[in-house]
Amino acid sequence: MLGIKRILMLVLLASGRLFAVDQVSVKSPDNKISFHIFTKSDSLYYRISYDNKDVIEASPIRMSLDAAAITGKVKLGKVDNYKVNEEYPWNGVHSVAKSHCNGSKVDISSGAMHYTLDVRVFNDGAAFRLIVPGKPEAKRIADESTVFRLPSGTTAWYHDLYMHYEGEYARKNMDTVKAGQWAAPSVTFRLPDSQVYLSVTEADLTNYGGMALQTDGNRGMVLRLPQNQPTSYPYKLRYSAEDLLRLSQPAAITGTVTTPWRVVIIANGLNALVNSDMVHNLCPPPDQKLFPKGIKTEWVQPGAAVWKYLDGGGEGTLETMKEYSRQAAELGFKHNILEGFWKKWPEADLRSLVDYSREKGVHIWLWEHSKELRDAKVRQAFFKRCHELGISGLKIDFFDHEAKEEIDLYESILRETAELKIMVDFHGANKPTGRERTWPHELTREAVKGMEASKLKDRAGHNVTLPFTRFVTGHAEYTPVHFGERRKNTTWAHQIASAAIFSAPLLTYSASPEHLLANPAVEMIKSIPSVWDETIVLPGSAIGEAAVYARRSGRSWFLAVMNGAAAKSFDISLTFLGDGTFNASEVRDTDGNPVSVTLAKGSYKKNSTIRLDLVEGGGFIAKFDHP
Repeated sequence: MLGIKRILMLVLLASGRLFAVDQVSVKSPDNKISFHIFTKSDSLYYRISYDNKDVIEASPIRMSLDAAAITGKVKLGKVDNYKVNEEYPWNGVHSVAKSHCNGSKVDISSGAMHYTLDVRVFNDGAAFRLIVPGKPEAKRIADESTVFRLPSGTTAWYHDLYMHYEGEYARKNMDTVKAGQWAAPSVTFRLPDSQVYLSVTEADLTNYGGMALQTDGNRGMVLRLPQNQPTSYPYKLRYSAEDLLRLSQPAAITGTVTTPWRVVIIANGLNALVNSDMVHNLCPPPDQKLFPKGIKTEWVQPGAAVWKYLDGGGEGTLETMKEYSRQAAELGFKHNILEGFWKKWPEADLRSLVDYSREKGVHIWLWEHSKELRDAKVRQAFFKRCHELGISGLKIDFFDHEAKEEIDLYESILRETAELKIMVDFHGANKPTGRERTWPHELTREAVKGMEASKLKDRAGHNVTLPFTRFVTGHAEYTPVHFGERRKNTTWAHQIASAAIFSAPLLTYSASPEHLLANPAVEMIKSIPSVWDETIVLPGSAIGEAAVYARRSGRSWFLAVMNGAAAKSFDISLTFLGDGTFNASEVRDTDGNPVSVTLAKGSYKKNSTIRLDLVEGGGFIAKFDHP
């Protein structure tokens, strides 16, 4: 019997096909990660190992169609192996994304049902999805309860679904977490006695409901679809009882049912976690007809934005918004985002603002409530009107739900705005799932408790948790930098550093342009890019304690540090700098005064070290240039 298994395995390696096996294993290109598919009591199971240790223990893959389980009484069939090895330009933590994985499509049978388990294993994680064929006109209701079971001693960081994706992360010991707690993906885990981190989420969410996770009381996170999730407070607040009832019903999927990718990022250290490309690697590239140069297509314009909402700035008049555009140009910002007050304006005022702003090199964005865009004819007429007015971007708000109906609306909005060359910013939104690769004109989405959360007491601790939780899966519009009371237990230097750490191709500042221009550190603020060529998470970083980032834009390096709620000292090595001497402009905390900054100049080489003694919520940012 052993000899037969060996022969079968040799057939698998030689031909890429294997029949009637008990287990299938897919390894990463560097052989460090293995995804194992097997049966247990005739049910479909998987486990994931890293360096020969389980990081996801034996866990069931569970799916049903029309309430009938399809992952029980299963047999594994033939295996088709494939590889992906590509690079593509990216707007985010680095300018080139790399996608290199080994994949296997495994035929699964459950009685008369035949479907495919598609697995991809990268050097930084593993992902899987189910593809269930169906007649083109067939409508079926899917449900899933796949488990992600963590090893004993695992630490987790997650928040619940009460405010949908705008929650405050809490640190948990998975050994003591009781059953029934909700967690909004992505959830970050640290394995015991190691610097191995996991992030569990989903990718390529389309034609399906979005997943949440629920604890099972036995170190497991269970996948839950929208019909099994609690409705968020923001959705209850803004929508009718009829809407709540409709979206609580399971959604039918027509034809073939393809689940989103179920993603487990596996990273040795925080730097590898932050630099993972897995989520967007699992999504299709953009349509060349709509985006002939991909993310470099001319009308897709990453950059900083001014925004009149959280920091005064006068009435929402044409004159005020022209001044905002003028100040945006003075700051070197590309965008001016108007909240709902624009709806009271005559069309002539909008045209006047667009024309004036265009002369200044500034794009105009308009806010709109998503419920106004649910009727296709109304939505398309609105987009056409915006296009004719010269509006460059739309900020669309208040989705607050991950039902398939909402996911379909995202896709319709993205497709129709792309056809008219209008950029998009989603607010009141669900997590990113990498679809910004397919639709690069989605420059950011909220799905984060950001500066709008005025009651957040420990903003320092929150800020140094987000880079290693929410931001791992994609861009987020936190709307950083505020010099007033909203900054809570953070200093001005911390606030300015946050703009260089919170990744968003549309980098919207919450401070008014007047206050940005008046700040002593305005030249530093002007210099911070919204996309980066390279990112290195440096020693001293720890989830919930501190974020220490080195980021490169062209030949310039930035060192940005945010400290958490406890005073902390750092000795930061500048080995990331290239050869030669670099002149630095520095923004430091002012001793004893959190609402002040001290500017300094320095000269450094890659063997230099910067010493920082930071107070609660302290910060630092420096820009290094060759003379």
